[in-house]
Amino acid sequence: MKLLIANRGEIAVRIVRACREMGLGTVAVYSEVDRLAPHVLMADEAHPIGPAPAARSYLNMDAILEAAVRSGVDLVHPGYGFLAENAEFAERVEAAGLTWVGPSPGAIRLMGSKTESRKLARDAGAPLIPGLLDPLESLEELRAFAREHGFPLLLKAVAGGGGKGMRRVDSMDELAAALDRACSEGAAYFGDDRVYVERLAERPRHIEVQVAADAHGNAVAVGERECSIQRRHQKVVEECPSPVVSPEVRRELFEAALAVVRASGYRSVGTVEFLFDEQQRFYFLEMNTRLQVEHPVTEEVYGVDLVREQIRIALGEPLSWTQDELVPRGHAIECRVYAEDPFRGFAPSPGRITYLREPGGPGVRVDSGVIEGDVVPLDYDPMLSKLIVWAPDRAAAVRRLGRALGEYCIAGIATTLPLFRLLARLPDFEAAAFHTAYLDELLRPERLPEVAPPADPEVDEVAIVAAACLATLEAGHLSGDPFEHARESGWWEEGIRVLQGRFPR
Repeated sequence: MKLLIANRGEIAVRIVRACREMGLGTVAVYSEVDRLAPHVLMADEAHPIGPAPAARSYLNMDAILEAAVRSGVDLVHPGYGFLAENAEFAERVEAAGLTWVGPSPGAIRLMGSKTESRKLARDAGAPLIPGLLDPLESLEELRAFAREHGFPLLLKAVAGGGGKGMRRVDSMDELAAALDRACSEGAAYFGDDRVYVERLAERPRHIEVQVAADAHGNAVAVGERECSIQRRHQKVVEECPSPVVSPEVRRELFEAALAVVRASGYRSVGTVEFLFDEQQRFYFLEMNTRLQVEHPVTEEVYGVDLVREQIRIALGEPLSWTQDELVPRGHAIECRVYAEDPFRGFAPSPGRITYLREPGGPGVRVDSGVIEGDVVPLDYDPMLSKLIVWAPDRAAAVRRLGRALGEYCIAGIATTLPLFRLLARLPDFEAAAFHTAYLDELLRPERLPEVAPPADPEVDEVAIVAAACLATLEAGHLSGDPFEHARESGWWEEGIRVLQGRFPR
């Protein structure tokens, strides 16, 4: 039996590993810039699907299905992103006689609509933030809602996700422009310009429940995750379990999530997301009908393999565990490592990874999609890897995270690692005193001089000398062994000394 992975990067590598342990053959697909990517090299076979732009490769349904038929696979796993929540692609996979590793196309459509999913959640008994259950039909309807509920408001694309198509509104004067912008983003990102409105919860926490359901009537909640460290509504750091959810609220949260799962007829792994206020009241936000980026923290705490379980469910097998068997142990934290400069507005940082050192030791896991020497393109999501740590309790997990971040080194491009080193030292993070706007407030332009790591002139000096030496070598003006020359000149010791200072133990 063979499975095709319709994705790239670290999630494609993760799926290859799960398949290998299950005895399944793996088929990778790749764009022209990914022909030597780790997921391509690890899979049993690989097929090209087009040029670098995602629209012509990883979003090219025809090319992916042709590769699936040509390679004779039995299953197609979409990972997350790209086509993972595309009901049309799921239908086409099934129409080709292949098994779709995910929920039914009907469930994808139902829960992918923010308005329809809110109606379902309401009918299932899950609490909702005040808002419309149907798309806005006019600016006047929006103004009427604002007069009734006040500000701030949040406009959201009906088919949105990942923070796209969302606009905060603080006054009547902003309504028209915000509505136009939200509609435009919805059309551009999701092909759907419909927008709805809800009352904005100020400084809430974002907490989600991992769920799994099979075709035999079994459904379980595999714990909750704390996802409040975000930038522009995009998750950056996640934890399991949430440090603020009491046992009583956790039971209520699981009941609400499973009510949504059963009402939707969901069959796969997925996530039901909620907003929490300071009084631990929770409100249904949305459901993600796919594997989540942050699934490893749940795996570490509950001792499960969610990718394996997703494949088993797709094959018609019953869940591996009952609710009573899912007992949490310890605490896990995940950091998403992006090729972005967090202190320059998260500006993209494409380029070649000239040096890579990953952390290790007890309780440290790195799910990565890159190796040293890889060129990071601009064409795709900039996530390079995920650093996950586990420890017996949260305080120990925070300390272990700090240790692992001190070992993690990626050179040649800017990454979000310096931001995580900063976060791991902040008293607010240690105390879990944060909310969904915390990171955006921390990185406001006026605060950057206070929080950004200072430039190190010594590092710049060594980099300049090293670059000059390399240029001389390439020009053929330096004879003999370059390493010996570096040692004799003193550059070698200076470089080691600076690196030790830059990346302390």
